Amino acid sequence: MTTLSRRTWPSFTALGTCLIAVAALTGGCAGMSNQEKSTAIGAGAGAVGGAILTGGSTAGTLGGAAIGGIIGHETNKSGR
Repeated sequence: MTTLSRRTWPSFTALGTCLIAVAALTGGCAGMSNQEKSTAIGAGAGAVGGAILTGGSTAGTLGGAAIGGIIGHETNKSGR
């Protein structure tokens, strides 16, 4: 059984904070279209994924958010 070092705990705290923030912010999306919701969800998921893959770097988080937002936007275009 492996134990978590003190160094890994801030990562879990940051990830938990991000997930809570995304959950809280998506509750305020009632007036958004489905495409706007998909874009926001994709950006949030991309930001979390980018942060995890790059060890929490700002560039990785922002890059993941941008890519996730684009994917979310494109997957739910009107008329498809």
